[in-house]
Amino acid sequence: MKLVFIEGPGKRDTIKKYLGSDYIVFPTKGHVRDLPAKQFAIDINNNFEPTYEIIPGKQQLVDQLKAQAKKADAIYLATDPDREGEAIAWHLATILNLDKNAPVRTAFNAISKKNILESIANPQPININLVNAQQGRRVLDRIMGYQLSPLLSKKIRGKLSAGRVQSVTLKLIVDRERAIRNFVPKEYWTITANLNKNGQKFKAELIQYKDKKLEIENKQQVDEILAVAENAPYVVGEVKRQIAYSKPQPPYITSTMLQDAISKLKMTSNSATKCAQALYEGVNIAGEGKVALVTYIRTDSTRVEPNAQFMARDYILNTYGKQYCPSKFNEFAAKANAQDAHEAIRPINLNYTPESLKGKIEEQYLKLYTLIFNRFVASQMNYAQYDSLTVDILVADYKFRSAGKALIFDGYQKLLKPQEEDKGINIPALTTGEVVVKDKLESEQKFTKPPVRFNEATIAHEMEVKGIGRPSTYAATIQTLYNREYIKSEKRALVPTSLGEQVTEYLEEYFKNCMDIKFTADMEQSLDDVELGKVKWQDVVSRFYTDFSKQLEYASKQSGVSMPKPAPELSDVKCEKCGAIMVYREGKYGRFLACSNYPTCKNTKNLKEPTKKVTETGICPKCGGVVSAKYSKNGKLFFGCNNYPKCDYISWDLPLNDICPQCGNKLFKRFNKSGTKIVCNNKGCNYEG
Repeated sequence: MKLVFIEGPGKRDTIKKYLGSDYIVFPTKGHVRDLPAKQFAIDINNNFEPTYEIIPGKQQLVDQLKAQAKKADAIYLATDPDREGEAIAWHLATILNLDKNAPVRTAFNAISKKNILESIANPQPININLVNAQQGRRVLDRIMGYQLSPLLSKKIRGKLSAGRVQSVTLKLIVDRERAIRNFVPKEYWTITANLNKNGQKFKAELIQYKDKKLEIENKQQVDEILAVAENAPYVVGEVKRQIAYSKPQPPYITSTMLQDAISKLKMTSNSATKCAQALYEGVNIAGEGKVALVTYIRTDSTRVEPNAQFMARDYILNTYGKQYCPSKFNEFAAKANAQDAHEAIRPINLNYTPESLKGKIEEQYLKLYTLIFNRFVASQMNYAQYDSLTVDILVADYKFRSAGKALIFDGYQKLLKPQEEDKGINIPALTTGEVVVKDKLESEQKFTKPPVRFNEATIAHEMEVKGIGRPSTYAATIQTLYNREYIKSEKRALVPTSLGEQVTEYLEEYFKNCMDIKFTADMEQSLDDVELGKVKWQDVVSRFYTDFSKQLEYASKQSGVSMPKPAPELSDVKCEKCGAIMVYREGKYGRFLACSNYPTCKNTKNLKEPTKKVTETGICPKCGGVVSAKYSKNGKLFFGCNNYPKCDYISWDLPLNDICPQCGNKLFKRFNKSGTKIVCNNKGCNYEG
């Protein structure tokens, strides 16, 4: 009997189906050994040596692991193919007394028969550099979490937290809000010439003055330009006609997949991650059982394996024809800070087309799979070609420009239509030196607009661009900021709360390094260097802790700050006793309405209906659908599946896409009179986040 340890139970059946009866596939449900939840467990004076223990509630599972291992002829540690998965494999090897230098480690980049059988046939020793990179990250996060979070709770208010990636991400959101708040609109003008040749009309925009880019800032400048341009001849300058090419986008990486799932499918980062994980582990296909549809979904690489490129070429040839196949495979440059540990997110088997899966898998899975499928196939198709025409019109010392393009060959756009519709070329045939007729000049006053708030998609992209965190952390970081009530969502935009802003201000004042974006990105690079074996993880932690400990000591001695009391929120209810508008206030038993004319009028009203709707959603543990907030007739909050009556799941707490660090069960967000908190639903576990 051969034993294969995996992390999540969701992919057990799929893997078991491919391995056959000689193998037992045993899920660990995530971590089984970790730093203890209620102890610091880092020996600062002994080279930051961590102390690990079996996670509470998992001892019975560990006993089962050991019992199974004793009976096994061979053991394979097939935890997830990333740093964290490597660390879990290392912890398992320690618990089971396995030789860590023996070939016991295997990883499945795709839950396909080919990949699984090849991986099982070629096990490797545990990669200790990957383990050490994860240990370094874990120790850094523990130091910040256990030494900085209590300080925040003491200086500002209770139950606050800080984190290496979390706090810098919050700063990005707060900085954007500050930029919007401090934005001063700047006036600018545009001038358009309406021209014609032999009755064929076209337009040209003013772009330059004496070969320099022209920025028109006020009406006086407009009048000066018009005074010259009204009576000057309009002479055709350079006429540039060429074939322009539009290259397809690369296949998805984690951040770009999240961006499109959020913006195009209106998912949350949490639900998109959950959905993508299911597509990787396997979803139930009617008539076939559980089948994995996509490769590993935590990646920052656009690389595609040659076998997949050949698969795509065959599909494109058979579906669209030879003209849509490029002469050589499309390649996409990797970002400078990409780990490139896994290939891009792509379908495992292109025979599973979105059309073939309609009605056979859940709708949310089909929608995300369709995005992944189309993006991958399009990335391997020929470029689109355009007939591009640009004409410069010279007017005294000014230059106007008219441009247009017309599609010649659609290429990859046969599958992925561009967002902007091609309007064609509406410019007459022109030659250099000829004069065209000016019908009229139009000027328009405009003002610059403030930067837009981040949403879940754009903040994930910003984290990627800035090098903050890694693909596996984007969604979890955003969710943590929600859970801590540091941010809220307004029309899908991320807005920092007053608490979030105050925490940011405090950290900026006393912990400049921790809040420095470049410092955090450099820290990620240092952990990448640990993975490559270039540096020891203890040295990375030591460099961080040298300054951090000094800042911590200084901040601890400073006086605390207090949360400003928020102004009462106005309601639309009039006080029946004095006619004044009532306001919402918080009391011992929750929110209530009180007269704004207090203390002259002391009228209050209980709230039967919810006054502040909960807009957060979760994933149904029963069917995988969307769980949203519902309210009883008495205004009591509960959560129910949107697939009702097909699915009758309800809960008093919101199911999250997070796993309990102590026992591996699902975490829930509990809403009560005193606020919100994260809890584990396992009766034998007392974890609260």
